[in-house]
Amino acid sequence: MTTGRFTTGIPEMDALLGGGLERKVITQLYGDPGCGKSTLCQIAAVAALRAGGSVVYFDPEGFSVERFRQIAGSGAEELAERLFLYEPMDFDQQGLLIAESEKVLKQGKVALVVVDSATVLYRTELGSGKQAQRKLARQVILLLGLAKRYDLPVLITNQVYMDVIRNVSCPLGGTVLSHLSKAIVRIEVHEGFRRAVLEKHRSLPAGGTFDFEITGTGIRALSRP
Repeated sequence: MTTGRFTTGIPEMDALLGGGLERKVITQLYGDPGCGKSTLCQIAAVAALRAGGSVVYFDPEGFSVERFRQIAGSGAEELAERLFLYEPMDFDQQGLLIAESEKVLKQGKVALVVVDSATVLYRTELGSGKQAQRKLARQVILLLGLAKRYDLPVLITNQVYMDVIRNVSCPLGGTVLSHLSKAIVRIEVHEGFRRAVLEKHRSLPAGGTFDFEITGTGIRALSRP
């Protein structure tokens, strides 16, 4: 961990982000299903827990206890005692639980907030049009406010949709998530490996990358030929 930042638990990801997860801002990971977003979130959570902090973790898709055990190793049970897990059932409840989590943040021991995924329940509300976007904006602004108030990094993941005109995968949430996330990393799936690409950063040029593969205990960074 470097001054003012928290480690992601992955040296290559820390370097990509200019030293790790920045306090008081939202860092976003997005990519296709199965690209490794949840694994990256759990690695970051375990790193924060191992450093002695607590973690507030939102997982509307259902937290994988088995994957947590694989990443955390023999100390998983002890680390889990400082993991505050929320599993909202719908998008409205997600907003309420984010607000309620401030009770935990007030205790002053939380090192990281994770939302994996911020948009999976939002997706079910898209039929309501602008109302869904307003709800998403309120939730993300609330997260950003908590990050600033308690001097914390917030790590979120985002799902994608296919832009049929351009034939590319784009992150959900439009300008709301794009604007409020101060660092954005796109996770690409290639044949035999994944690639993390820095798409946005407050102080670094876009375009930095590192390659990795998913393993039984997390990920393994790959060196390029």
